[in-house]
Amino acid sequence: MNKTDRLLAIVLELQRKDTIRAEDLAATFETSVRTIYRDMQALSEAGVPIVGAPGQGYSLMEGYFLPPVSFSVEEAVALLIGADLVEQAFDQNFGNSARAVQRKVEAILSADVGEQASRIRSTFRLLSPGANNQREQEKAHAQLLHDAIINKRKVRFRYRRGTPGEGENRETVRDVAPYGLVLVRGSWILLGHCDLRQDIRRFRLSRMSGLIVLEDRFILPDHFNFDDYKPLEDRSLEVQIVISTAIADRVKESGYYYIEEIAEHPDGFLVRLRVRQIEEILSWILGLGAEAVVLTPESLRSRIREEAKKLFERY
Repeated sequence: MNKTDRLLAIVLELQRKDTIRAEDLAATFETSVRTIYRDMQALSEAGVPIVGAPGQGYSLMEGYFLPPVSFSVEEAVALLIGADLVEQAFDQNFGNSARAVQRKVEAILSADVGEQASRIRSTFRLLSPGANNQREQEKAHAQLLHDAIINKRKVRFRYRRGTPGEGENRETVRDVAPYGLVLVRGSWILLGHCDLRQDIRRFRLSRMSGLIVLEDRFILPDHFNFDDYKPLEDRSLEVQIVISTAIADRVKESGYYYIEEIAEHPDGFLVRLRVRQIEEILSWILGLGAEAVVLTPESLRSRIREEAKKLFERY
C-alpha cells in the first residue's frame, strides 16, 4: 500500500471508530508506529481535523465526514454480505480486498444506517465449505486462472473426467484459452476454448492438477460474449424415478444438478432428470436406496439390478 492509499485508509479507519491508538493503526496497515506518527502529521497539514489525546489515541473532530458517499441500509447490507462471500469463496488476494471493502463501507455509513445494517447483517450467515486441501487447491487454481484470463495467456493442466466414454482415458492433458470463471453452487468452473476438443468447454477446477500458465497468448473471439454465453445442451437422456415421501424433502433441498422437475405421484413423487449418460447419476440413485424406484430408461434399471447383485454378493 502506497502512502496516499494509506492516508485515505487511515481517515476511513478513524471514521469507523471513535478513538484508535497509533499502535493499532500500525498493526492494521503493517507499518511502524513512527510511520503512523508521520502520517498523522501529514493529514493534519492537509487540513484533516485530527485530535490526539495522550494515552488514548487519535480521533476525528466531530462532524468531519469523508467521502461524500451514502448508502441505504439495504445497499450497505448487500455490499457487506457480498464481501463476506468473496472472502470465503475467492483466493487470498481477493479475500484481503474484500475485508478492505468492508472497512471502507462501514467507515462511510452514518451511525443510524450503520447500526441498522449491522443488525440485519447479524441475521445472515454464510456457511464456509471448509478449508480442506481440495478447497484450498481450487482457490489456488482460481488465482492462477484469473491472472491468465487477464493477461490473455493459455494454460495447461491434467483433467480428470468424472465419467469417461468408452475407450477414453480418465485423465487427459488440456491446453486451454481461458475465457472466464464461474462459481456454481460453491464450485469453480473454467470456461475456455480447448485445443484438444477444438471447442468451448467447461472444466471443474476441482478436477484439475498440474496447472501451469503458458507463454502462448490468445485473442478472445469478437463474437464471444461471456455474459450471453449459453453452453450447448447435450443432455439428451431422460430419467424418471419415483421417490418415497420419506426422502422427498432431502431430494428437493439437495438442488441436484440433473433434476429438471419434481411432481406429485401416487407412490410419492416423480423425479425427472436429464443426463448425458446413466453413469452420471448411477451413484446418486444407489444412494437413495430402496426409497427410490427407476421407471425409465430400462438400461438404467438393468444397471441398478447389476449393482444390487454385486452388493448382495459382497455382503
